Amino acid sequence: MPAPLRLIFMGTPDFAVPTLDALLNMPEVTVVAVITAPDRPAGRGRQVQVSAVKAAALAHGLPVLQPERLKAPEFVEELRGYAADLQAVVAFRMLPEVVWNMPRLGSVNIHASLLPQYRGAAPINWALIQGETETGVTSFFLRHEIDTGDLIMQDKMVIDPADDFGTLYDKLKLAGAALAARTVAAITAGQAPSTPQPIATAGLRPAPKLTRETGQLDFSQSAAALVNLVRGLSPAPGAHTTLPDGRALKVFRAAAEPADADAPGTWVSDGRRYLSVATPSGWLDLLDIQLEGKKRLPVAEFLRGNKLEL
Repeated sequence: MPAPLRLIFMGTPDFAVPTLDALLNMPEVTVVAVITAPDRPAGRGRQVQVSAVKAAALAHGLPVLQPERLKAPEFVEELRGYAADLQAVVAFRMLPEVVWNMPRLGSVNIHASLLPQYRGAAPINWALIQGETETGVTSFFLRHEIDTGDLIMQDKMVIDPADDFGTLYDKLKLAGAALAARTVAAITAGQAPSTPQPIATAGLRPAPKLTRETGQLDFSQSAAALVNLVRGLSPAPGAHTTLPDGRALKVFRAAAEPADADAPGTWVSDGRRYLSVATPSGWLDLLDIQLEGKKRLPVAEFLRGNKLEL
């Protein structure tokens, strides 16, 4: 029986943890080390937080490396010392060639979109923001340009109209784990396909890093587009706007009401049950909202505790 494939895993958030668990359950694989982000202070108390991947790795007794610089000679030499046959990467940062090209079988990445669509840092968010009805996960070999390496496998998934970023994230992290296990098994058996991605970028939608401007609700857009923006940013970081009285408001759930509406940007409320804003295509009903510094509330509960001057 051949020796198990020696694999190094790279990842940081909880999205990557199911994939690490799946690889640890493969008898033909030995995870020899885990690479993750350095510990950082976080939260109001600025307590030092370890990544979800580090916590999982330590629970399994795995060596954990946390380099500040991936090109640092001391890190590169330490990495080389593990003599990995393959590296698997999920929700980590961009790797320099000296790292991704080190193992004899290369490095594979699990990406939460159907590449070549939605290359970039926020594919789940942008698929929802753009109103897609289908997405999925892709495994591919890492190359120089981000998310452009040869495709190995893909699994498709229907986006439910009720999905937001949180629910779709949870579905895709499990789908990604299953795909990673199949991909690594195929590579181990020497049977992994490798299909070049198209060079042309016409018609491709990118998935750049989210900014505060991304989440700004623009009421000159259609209500349906704004609902998708809210879905794509809920529960975090949240779409946002400003009440007529100047208070900052986050919106986590909304609905489009295709009816005659006032001038776009007009706010209306009965003070008890509904809070809506006019758009060119009808009303945007705000259903789940949060004043800055306050609790997230259903709109009826919010209105009971807040008098609005509209």
